Amino acid sequence: MENRQLRIGISGSYGGMNLGDEAILEGILTQLRATVPADITVYSKNPADTLARHRVERSICAGALTRREMVPEIQQLDLLILGGGGILYDRDAEDYLREVVIANEVDVPVILYAISAGPLTMGSSRRAVQEALNAAPSMVISVRDRLGYRLLEDVGVTQEIHLTADPALLLEPAELPVDALKAEGVELDLPLVGFSVREPGPAAPEINPEEYYALLANAADFIVERYDAEVLFVPMEKTDVQHSHAVVAHMQNAERAEILRRRYSPRQILDLMGRLEFAVGMRLHFLIFAALRGTPFAALPYASKVTGLLEDLEMATPPLGSIGIGQLIARIDRSWDTRAEIRARIGERLSTLRARARRTNDLLLGLLEARAAGPTSGARAAGGTGAARPPEAAGSR
Repeated sequence: MENRQLRIGISGSYGGMNLGDEAILEGILTQLRATVPADITVYSKNPADTLARHRVERSICAGALTRREMVPEIQQLDLLILGGGGILYDRDAEDYLREVVIANEVDVPVILYAISAGPLTMGSSRRAVQEALNAAPSMVISVRDRLGYRLLEDVGVTQEIHLTADPALLLEPAELPVDALKAEGVELDLPLVGFSVREPGPAAPEINPEEYYALLANAADFIVERYDAEVLFVPMEKTDVQHSHAVVAHMQNAERAEILRRRYSPRQILDLMGRLEFAVGMRLHFLIFAALRGTPFAALPYASKVTGLLEDLEMATPPLGSIGIGQLIARIDRSWDTRAEIRARIGERLSTLRARARRTNDLLLGLLEARAAGPTSGARAAGGTGAARPPEAAGSR
């Protein structure tokens, strides 16, 4: 590969004040900075926020630019990264694919970086995904879960798909001072159980807010009364604060619950997860952070990306729509009693997941090397020797 500063663009759901998305970006950047000399531009919803959070040279709001204005922006790149995260779903798939389509037209190589897909039920979205991902033979496509792999196959993607894992799995914690937690009213002398809720939206169209408010409130009351624990709601984005308040409003023991309100980095929340005795949650990266710290958890899988994580950790959980309060409490009680076994199981699976997460950057390096070697090298060289096997060959159940 050429020993020069490469121009790399990263497009995804960044700058939207979602800690999971920022954890993804930080994971990508950490791998890139360790292996590639690059000037990096992040296409962000909030460039000022992105520049404040991350070590990148530039950040621009691609959504504010016309397609004509974006063409020269993409054209000057050596590589476009799309992802990671769950960005290919019905409402927004075509918007996220805009830069990919432009890159295909101006012959800029593209890597889809450990994405998730779904729901994809609309014909227009499915066609957009199929056409954009099949347009360039040298494109590298990597997904972070088997369900996304299968869905891309189902919509007609014929290019090779690599199974990797979420780049946030490679993060290390940064200290969240005890004084900051005490200032938020968090009681650290009793067992601390973390909760994560989220809003209804296009990535989770089946969620009924009132039902899960009551579900989680009852579960939180059970934890307070059964284990003499404190409950801490951990918002992963701004709107989670509102929904956390709604759950607390349904609790009988609301005085034993606190909600984090201040701004923290993904690495600080990762540090916090190590202080928890247990976790109950919906947000994917809340659960990833719990897994990284070996914290036992009960998941409410509102979307395929959460189900994909549970499959990888070999943790079975019913769909959110079919679980009642009795079932959830029974699951929490059983998991609490088997915390040591759950920690051991997570630890056994985590090294494999982290290795998969590192593989995405290897694919990226292979794509750059293939590009530098010339058009005859093709996508074969980009795949390298570390490409993941298809889900069926990798032990999918």
